[in-house]
Amino acid sequence: MSSKRLIYLPLGGAGEIGMNAYVYGYGAPDKERLILVDLGVTFPDMDGSPGVDLILPDITWLKERADRLEAIFITHAHEDHVGAVAHFYRDLGAPVYARAFTANIARGKMAEFGHSDKAVRTVSAWPEQVEAGPFKVSFLPISHSIPESAGLVIDSPEGRVIHSGDFKLDRNPMVGEAFDPDLWAEAAKPGVRALICDSTNVFSLAPGRSESELGAPIEELVSKASGMVVATTFASNVARVKTLAEAGERAGRSIVLLGRAMRRMVEAAIETGVLRSFPKVVSSEEALNIPRENLMLLVTGSQGERRAASAQLARGKYRGLTLAEGDMFLFSSKTIPGNERGVIRIMNQLSEKGVDVVDDSTGRYHVSGHANRPDLLRMHEIVQPQMVIPMHGEHRHLREHAGLAKANGFASIVAVNGMMLDLSGNAPKVVGFVDTGRTYLDGSVKIGALDGVVRDRIRMALNGHVVVSVVLDEDDVPIDGAWVDAMGLAAKGTSNAPLADVLEEDLGQFLARAARKTLIDDTKLEEGLRRVVRQSAQNEIGKKPEVTVIVSRMG
Repeated sequence: MSSKRLIYLPLGGAGEIGMNAYVYGYGAPDKERLILVDLGVTFPDMDGSPGVDLILPDITWLKERADRLEAIFITHAHEDHVGAVAHFYRDLGAPVYARAFTANIARGKMAEFGHSDKAVRTVSAWPEQVEAGPFKVSFLPISHSIPESAGLVIDSPEGRVIHSGDFKLDRNPMVGEAFDPDLWAEAAKPGVRALICDSTNVFSLAPGRSESELGAPIEELVSKASGMVVATTFASNVARVKTLAEAGERAGRSIVLLGRAMRRMVEAAIETGVLRSFPKVVSSEEALNIPRENLMLLVTGSQGERRAASAQLARGKYRGLTLAEGDMFLFSSKTIPGNERGVIRIMNQLSEKGVDVVDDSTGRYHVSGHANRPDLLRMHEIVQPQMVIPMHGEHRHLREHAGLAKANGFASIVAVNGMMLDLSGNAPKVVGFVDTGRTYLDGSVKIGALDGVVRDRIRMALNGHVVVSVVLDEDDVPIDGAWVDAMGLAAKGTSNAPLADVLEEDLGQFLARAARKTLIDDTKLEEGLRRVVRQSAQNEIGKKPEVTVIVSRMG
């Protein structure tokens, strides 16, 4: 019996949608040589992570073993798969491999952090292999909602693993490669120990629809519009952006791309040969001189992002362009769970302007980039793995997918972030647990989710903040009581007097009564002053604010 093992360890993306990071390893326990598949981000919200710019996976475990990391493989260029590579590259140091379009996007991100172009290496599709320690890895083309997506064929001394990446079974995706079942069957022919598989749409019971189904209904919608047409979708969905642009062009409209991400994705697709043709576009400056009924704007911000073009148009104007009554705004996208409030806010702002809003409630103007339940079953059937390990989904998705696999005779398990599996036997076996969590990018600094920074920020947002200043003379006697500066609190409370005056009065009484042993001890004095402020504020305004106490001593 071999003393070596093949392990799988998700550090992000298993039990959640986003922030994907999956480790594979082979070798003796705790000495395995490692590879990392994907390194993505997720996005913050004002409720749970106010002020945070991005949320990254906690890869402490991997950083501590960076000397054992052979390579990083990126399946496709969505932010939740590639967005954290540049943030962590200095910590990990391993070469990054990707196909041409993904590599183009990754290099752009790396350049922003001053990393070399050579850090990202472009790889051709199957059957080309990259040797990474005990592994040989190939990029197996698959259709998704972004060009040049790939599953990974990972060969190890313990057999072949296929990591599906995000996928759908689209035989006519319009841009990028169609799903080729024969190619996948060829990759699976030698036998597959484990299929690590996308679970996002396991609850969608109908077979997935093709991107090619959208062109006609979108063209019909645009051709009937009387005013300016604006459409938003994921900037990375180059096929959809092209479909929208072609529909606008056929309807006799000039096309405008608004938003840096929208232009960047189209440029990358053209540079790498993914897009061989795209309708002529005009600049926002040129658009100002074109009748609005002859314009179609393709804009970023389908998920309600406050700074994106969609939100700015809804609030007023963007690059001199404004929306007016009779214009039409199309959401050619699905709202990701958690983003509903931001999207609805934009829809209401548009409605207030008299703009006609069209969403995807009819299913005519958007198709998902992920495999539905029948498509997952089809993938299981093609690959015929010894075991199916669900990934890329919330816990309920993973559990449902595992049940589906077991019902069809495949060994399976629900493996969430931090759960290490041994894939060496006939069935997956849990062999350890790793602490995982989130890392916040807060401005230009990475902080731990448990460091308390964001928790303090939330408490201040909920309860307000009071700064108390006290000066004591050489004999430890307070000079003129205490001064208060209150922020984020009502100016007056139940006594109808200014809150700051009430707090200063109560603090003055506390200082007048305080024993000498309290006045000479900064810790005791700060605790007492803090307690008085919180209690007084509770009585006056029903809030217990966060309190900062500054004690200054003369002499």
